Amino acid sequence: MTMALSARSLSVLDTATVVARWFLGALFIYMGLMKARDPVEFLKLVRQYEMVHQPFLLNAIAAALPWFEVFCGVLLLAGIAVRGAALMLIAMLIPFTLLVLKRALAIASAQSLAFCAVKFNCGCGTGEVLICRKLVENAGLTLLAAWLLAGCGRQWSARYSLLRDRRTAEVSPLPEVPVPASKQ
Repeated sequence: MTMALSARSLSVLDTATVVARWFLGALFIYMGLMKARDPVEFLKLVRQYEMVHQPFLLNAIAAALPWFEVFCGVLLLAGIAVRGAALMLIAMLIPFTLLVLKRALAIASAQSLAFCAVKFNCGCGTGEVLICRKLVENAGLTLLAAWLLAGCGRQWSARYSLLRDRRTAEVSPLPEVPVPASKQ
């Protein structure tokens, strides 16, 4: 009974992980396309963070970042390089979240606002947002990406489905060859 229960809970965990992978993939495709749709507006939003001052780098970020997000989202939806895509999402989410926090703190102190009352377009592709909500959202997205990075949920993954049969064939033992009696 415990084997059946553990197999069932593993199946539920795999299904939840696949749903998380598809959710993150679809979300990053959507957000990337929203940014790519209006690159000039996205460039203005990137400029507001005042982290990069060279025009070439600003333009490169505004041009490449949305398409990189779309690329990572497509990889997640397809189940290809899931752990690598999740690592890239974490590598984008953590610095971006820290930049949003820094900018929100600056706005709150400059305008004498309560921190959670600060609202601005952070450049994520969803328009103007309340910062406390955005920080919680980014923390949740980072945790989902970390869950995928842990390697759970290989069900419905292109890589796992395509290579599963080859791996089992490679691991199968070689048939025993009878040794002639004269060589023993």
